Parts: sequence; structure tokens; C-alpha cells
Amino acid sequence: MHIEPLHRWDVTQAEAVALQRELAARVDTSPRLGDYDFLAGADVSNDRFSNTVFAGVILFAVRGEQLEVVEQRGAVAETSFPYVPGLLSFREAPVLLQAFARLEKTPDVVILDGQGIAHPRRLGLAAHVGLWLNVPCVGCAKSRLWGTFRELDRKAGAAAPLTYKGEVIGRVVRSRTGAGPLYISPGHRIDLASAVRVVLSSCKGYRLPEPTRQAHLYVNALRRGDLPC
Repeated sequence: MHIEPLHRWDVTQAEAVALQRELAARVDTSPRLGDYDFLAGADVSNDRFSNTVFAGVILFAVRGEQLEVVEQRGAVAETSFPYVPGLLSFREAPVLLQAFARLEKTPDVVILDGQGIAHPRRLGLAAHVGLWLNVPCVGCAKSRLWGTFRELDRKAGAAAPLTYKGEVIGRVVRSRTGAGPLYISPGHRIDLASAVRVVLSSCKGYRLPEPTRQAHLYVNALRRGDLPC
């Protein structure tokens, strides 16, 4: 997969914040996503207090309601950027992009374990990576970073808008009865309704959508040394 460089990564925290504000203006969350044939899931893992970061990307072919793995790519890199809430893409995106660059096939849409525009400066991991990849990207996080929502029913399918100052920035959805909700927000080149559809259509009996669930298992196997990068 060819990726055009967007900016340099050796920045200070203040420069990263300024860059987020600049890049957020380029994010497009208006396009409706139509049918798609290739769906990717991506995740990042690292040992606590370690600057070694592992990334995993799994590409699936969409066969009706079935998902078939066609590629899985990993990468490992050292980072000097600290763990700072709201700036995690500067720690995680560089190694993720290395893994994406190893894909032979470009995905039609990507789900990332992280935020899209549901972020203080509207540039979470899925939005940032989406700008780099220039493909539709969805943020599907396991916890809330930004915004407010009403309490959900415990049943699968319960949902509520995630809002900030009256603006809808995402959707909180319970994908499985009794499980914690998912925090879904568009990253880039996809609207919210399409982002929710992509996530829910790929949940196969688990809380997490299958692409990021499989990517999570894969990247942790890489971190443990069970699989080669």
C-alpha cells in the first residue's frame, strides 16, 4: 500500500497540538460509504513503561456476512514521544503506518481501536491515520475520551449520540447485552452513519468488531514474541 508522507513526526508536544489543529481542518466526515469489498482492522500494543511499540493490521475480504482474512501485517518501532492523552497518535501512528505500508491490497475502509473526531481537537488516531492513508477510517474505542451521552439500556443495540457543546461527534453503542459500550466516531472520508454501520456489521458475537478484535489478538502475539513481525 502506497502512503504519501503528510508531515514529520519529530515534534514537541506543543508542536503536536498545533499540528492537530491544522490537520483537523482537512478531515472530511461527510461522505457516505457505499458497498465495500476489503475491510481492515488495526491495533497497537506495547509493554507498560516501554518505548517499543507494536502494530498490527489485518485485511479481510467481505463475503456477504462473512469476513475472510487475506493479509496480516505487523511492525515494531521505538518511539520517543511520551504517553500523553489526546496526543496518542504521535506515539502510535508512525508504527501503524509502517504496518499499513506492508499491505499488498489497499482496504476500502479501516476500523481502528481509537477515536476519530471524538477528540478534544477533533483529531484522534482514526482521523490522523485516515489523513495519512487517504482512505475511509473509523474510530471504534472501548472508552470515552471526549463528549457526553445519556445512559444506555443494558441490551444489545442500545445507542445514544455522543455530543460536545450540542454537536454530535460520535455514537455510543452497546454491541452485546451486558457488555461495555463502543464509542464510534468517523475518522476521515466517512460519515457517522456509515461508520456505525461498518462497525456493527462486523461484530460477530463479540463486543468488539471482528477486524479490531483479530488485530488486537495478532498485535499482542507479536509483542509476546509468539509471531514474527
